[in-house]
Amino acid sequence: MVDQMSVHPFRSDLLQGRTALITGGGTGLGFAIARQFASLGAGILICGRRQAVLDEAVAKLDAASGRSCARAFACNVRDPESVASMMRTIWDSAAPDILVNNAAANFIAQTHRLSHRAADAILGVSLHGALYCTLEAGRRWIDQGRQGVVLSILSTSAITGRAFTAPSAMAKAGVLAMTRSLAVEWGPHGIRLVAIAPGAFPTPGADDQLYPAARRAASSRTAQIPLGRVGDHEELANLACYLVSDAASYLTGEMVVLDGALHLRTSGADDLLQWTDADWAAHRNATGGRTA
Repeated sequence: MVDQMSVHPFRSDLLQGRTALITGGGTGLGFAIARQFASLGAGILICGRRQAVLDEAVAKLDAASGRSCARAFACNVRDPESVASMMRTIWDSAAPDILVNNAAANFIAQTHRLSHRAADAILGVSLHGALYCTLEAGRRWIDQGRQGVVLSILSTSAITGRAFTAPSAMAKAGVLAMTRSLAVEWGPHGIRLVAIAPGAFPTPGADDQLYPAARRAASSRTAQIPLGRVGDHEELANLACYLVSDAASYLTGEMVVLDGALHLRTSGADDLLQWTDADWAAHRNATGGRTA
């Protein structure tokens, strides 16, 4: 396997003078993207719900870049007023020209047992949150005659659908539709919208929700991936850097799949079709219930 930390295809000032707002940027893939953006000269704004996590991430980003590059904002992207308030604060001092819709929520469940509250918990972050952030940034860019880029982190479920995570698949497909629609509507304003559909890029938070112990014990995550491995966070971050940079200035309205060809073989939920009602009941008990 290639050591992705040694693979750096970009010049060090690729994003110099740019500012990126990354939702859910304190952990996981969002943090990996923030770190890579900062290494290429960008100013970083991250938001999330847990201030302590955000503060720790800012310290790590500043230390890694060797400069004071990052700021954090507590924000619940499910709440349009919270998003609007954050955007007003940001625009007063450090208006971004890159928005990364990374915040998402997901967990496995039998769809017919989901309550509206459980479904809304996913749709509120993954669909509505991305829409709210995009609209708040886009209207400001258009009103001020500024160019911008929106990068949304989606999923191959936007192409294939995915059993047992139907609300998330619906949300990702919706954000892909937003990406394609606004690429046309906002293109004349110099605003690009692009997306990445990652495959298996393990993160602690997502793995706890999507790959509980019972699922990990029963199957290998790499067995069905044609390239035979999961993705490295640096690989996704490198693709993100390219897509938001001027090197991709003619690319808009598209989603790039980065999954080792997994979606060409399976939607990624085949193993869950073998679970019995008893298996699902045990899972619900272990997680405190996912249908309420």
